[in-house]
Amino acid sequence: MLLSMTSYGRSTAALTTKSIAIEIKTLNSKFVDLRLRVPPIFQEKEMVLRKILHDKVLRGKIEATFTFENQEGGENYSINGSIFRQYHLQLTSLQQELNIPDGDLLSSIMRLPEVVSTSEESISDEDWKTIQSTLDAALDKLIAHRAEEGAAIEADLQIHINSILELLDLVTPYENERVEKVRQRMSSSLDEYLSRDNVDENRFEQEVLFYLEKIDITEEKVRLKQHCNYFLQIMGNKEVMKGRKLNFISQEIGREINTLGAKAYSSDIQKLVVRMKDDLEKIKEQLANVV
Repeated sequence: MLLSMTSYGRSTAALTTKSIAIEIKTLNSKFVDLRLRVPPIFQEKEMVLRKILHDKVLRGKIEATFTFENQEGGENYSINGSIFRQYHLQLTSLQQELNIPDGDLLSSIMRLPEVVSTSEESISDEDWKTIQSTLDAALDKLIAHRAEEGAAIEADLQIHINSILELLDLVTPYENERVEKVRQRMSSSLDEYLSRDNVDENRFEQEVLFYLEKIDITEEKVRLKQHCNYFLQIMGNKEVMKGRKLNFISQEIGREINTLGAKAYSSDIQKLVVRMKDDLEKIKEQLANVV
């Protein structure tokens, strides 16, 4: 089973005096990139939340948002009088010193840092248990969505790997024709530039065999088939994180396809190689989104 890195999960719950909503979004990323948005009340619990998210999500760019709302509606706000007075004293002094016209000083001060704050009490043990279960519920929804997306990716990858294997089988007939074409081309060149009577037939056959060995693609075909089968094997196992491993295998598949094309010496085989490369590019695009 494959898991997609792109997913979404959301869950809500009622606490003692508040309600909480937890949203988790994940996107493609080579590593774990966690962005956690929590109210100040969560400061002492932040490391615990990070570990839970890191362990469950495994890989990807993670955006997790925790939102509190009072059951009575809205948050309780308070004004820090001492900070307000300090801002007012300094701003009034600067206003007089610089001859700045009077303005709406009150609204300006209210927007300054730490003047207005929410009155947050500590999290009770009962509320913390509810928050943890709510987070687990959001993660379960996210993982379920990942599995659903992953199943579609897996089906698409199987199509393209099987396509490469089918194209590989089509290479063999052209490979046999290629041997005779090479022999005829070398023989024609000799007839054109040398008298046939001056050619040692045994030496000619040796040169043909030497040339055919250099362009032999048997090993590349065997390795390409092995890599494709190994790809399907890894994709079907129970391992959770397999995106990187499949990506490494796809790189090996690409090397064999490139070597196959370089040694083809046949327009028909080259056409098959181009189609293999097209399938491989589609495989790489899908693997960029696999956990």
